[in-house]
Amino acid sequence: MTDPAPASRKRDPRVDVLRGLALLIIFIDHIPNNAPALITPHNLGFSDAAELFVLFAGYSATVAYGGLFRRAGVPETLKRIAMRCLRIYVFQAGLLLATLLIVRAWMDATGLVPRFGVAPLLQMGLWSGLWRGLLLNALPNYLDILPLYIVLLAAFPLYYAGIRRSVWAVLSLSGLVWVLANLDPALNLPNAAADDGWYFNPFAWQFLFAIGMALAVMVAAGDGLLPRRAWLTAACWAYLAVSLFQAVPWDVFGLPDMRPFEMAVPDKARVSPLRLLHILALIYLLFGSPVLHRLATSPRLRPLEWCGRHSLEVFALGCLAALIGRISYRTFGPSWPLQVSVNLGGLAAMIALAWFLDRRARLSAAP
Repeated sequence: MTDPAPASRKRDPRVDVLRGLALLIIFIDHIPNNAPALITPHNLGFSDAAELFVLFAGYSATVAYGGLFRRAGVPETLKRIAMRCLRIYVFQAGLLLATLLIVRAWMDATGLVPRFGVAPLLQMGLWSGLWRGLLLNALPNYLDILPLYIVLLAAFPLYYAGIRRSVWAVLSLSGLVWVLANLDPALNLPNAAADDGWYFNPFAWQFLFAIGMALAVMVAAGDGLLPRRAWLTAACWAYLAVSLFQAVPWDVFGLPDMRPFEMAVPDKARVSPLRLLHILALIYLLFGSPVLHRLATSPRLRPLEWCGRHSLEVFALGCLAALIGRISYRTFGPSWPLQVSVNLGGLAAMIALAWFLDRRARLSAAP
């Protein structure tokens, strides 16, 4: 069979721009009582930046490693995937250690006790909590998406072998696992920091990863765009509109409640059907539009592209910046001057790091 990712050497600027935007949003959302979070995607619809991040992980893995199986061979490609998994793990371990030490020092200096995050690990004892965290047996809030990424990337060769034969067969099997994870909460990996397992249930979130892989194949086959159908486009816009009215926190803005239905917030841990439909509708509109294709190459969006291109490093810095924000708000209160400083400082630091890494990469690649 022909390679499902024939353009595997070329990056898709749309993915880098959207993933860069998702990273900046994740930083904002990781700070409780943060005013800018009122207008981030989780308050504008059923899904949020995390779904984009994982879906694009599948897309990028297909683009990066799909054609590599043919060009470099299976052993070399598996080696590169393993090294990438190891690199992600090193970042996870560094973030965990830094977070535990920073929070422990903050506790000693202020006498305040964390309410969530690494609190369960610290209750185990600093070194015991660190050890269990390094074994991925205890995943604290805000530091639980990279372990998911490791698991999904490790499974990528198996998914890719199936996609080379039938995209729809892989999506069907992956979707079945997602259904089972939604029907049975016990289908999860253990997490000593929470009673109900990994917050990002890998048996559910793997479906988004597989969808991202399928998206890469379909986009490559369609000259960069998904096929447009007027009825499907209208249905997607209608669904996004309903979810917008349903998700907006009207009371926070002092407005009348305009929600069409009374319902609980769709479950994120297992990617509930409403969340899945929302991200699918959004992706269909984005990747079926030539407008995004043009915008993604605009110099004005270059900072987002830098962030998406160096997502691991930018994500790690965003986690630490958000930690400083959470500690600052808890210690001094979320005053407006402090919120402005934390958000602008964190966003500027992430973009500056992305610019530095991109510039260094371009200089090293120059003849």
